[in-house]
Amino acid sequence: MIVDCAIYRNGIRTAGPEDFSDALDEARKAENAFVWIGLHEPTEREFALVTEEFGLHPLAVEDAVSAHQRPKLEAYDDSLFVVLKTVTYNDDQDTVHTGELMLFLGDAFVVTVRHGEGIPLAKVRKRLEQQPDVLRHGPSSVLYALCDEVVDAYIDIAAELQADLEELEAAVFSPQSTRSAQGTGSFAERIYGFKRQVMEFRRATAPLQEPMERLSGGGVPFVAAESRPFFRDVSDHVIRANEQVDSLDRLLSDILNANLAQVSVQQNNDMRKISAWAALAAVPTMIAGIYGMNFTHMPELRQIWGYPAALLLMTAVCVVLYRVFKRSGWL
Repeated sequence: MIVDCAIYRNGIRTAGPEDFSDALDEARKAENAFVWIGLHEPTEREFALVTEEFGLHPLAVEDAVSAHQRPKLEAYDDSLFVVLKTVTYNDDQDTVHTGELMLFLGDAFVVTVRHGEGIPLAKVRKRLEQQPDVLRHGPSSVLYALCDEVVDAYIDIAAELQADLEELEAAVFSPQSTRSAQGTGSFAERIYGFKRQVMEFRRATAPLQEPMERLSGGGVPFVAAESRPFFRDVSDHVIRANEQVDSLDRLLSDILNANLAQVSVQQNNDMRKISAWAALAAVPTMIAGIYGMNFTHMPELRQIWGYPAALLLMTAVCVVLYRVFKRSGWL
């Protein structure tokens, strides 16, 4: 359950007790020190040990164990609870996958709980340990580093989605795709599937803007005042990510509407062609039907040239109709 546990004094990782309870006691006794414990998908029974030792609020603990939370920030008497949505993008399948990252911040501790796919916290921890000036800000430095990593991933994924969307847009409006209603109609499912992925992405980015604004504005317990400039930078990146997501969503709607218009226009073209060919077939059918009624008194019925004249009339009318339809673009 516990992936890593370490004590940081003045921004430097130091050796400490293996038991997290002893590590917390040691961090609280030392000056400018805190303990960082990382957990991965703990069960309720496993997390109960951490809950009892750190005095975490039961409502926050329930959210951390059950997961499936939206990004949020909640302040309790003894801790601060933050939920982040991690996002990964499978470029081969064009699918967005989300995970969750929960953080508990207290006077001398940080507890991170990770669910599902997402950023590897070991990489963030290692990079943060190389920045002791940032780590000296205490538990809020860990919150900043994780928020920054998550939001930077948002911007990278938004760029990948934008590139894939441009490829889809080029395919939708290519000459080959507009030659038949079947070709243009096949893109509707892809566009709608892409729109669902953007919607899933929006569920991670949009709710995070309000917590980041609160952190950058100050007044949040267990967050050092020196960390406010860092959170302002993250807040700006969240706004940028949300703008990119909104742009993707609007562009997808426009592409879908344009695709449906293409289908409608192509179907109209097909119907005009069908109508033109039906008209060409209707004229000789009408003439043949009239002369097939076998009445005694009919024009040219007993003339030698009557049959060829009827055939020539059918041919002449069909040629005239074909030229008219061809000139008007129906054929």
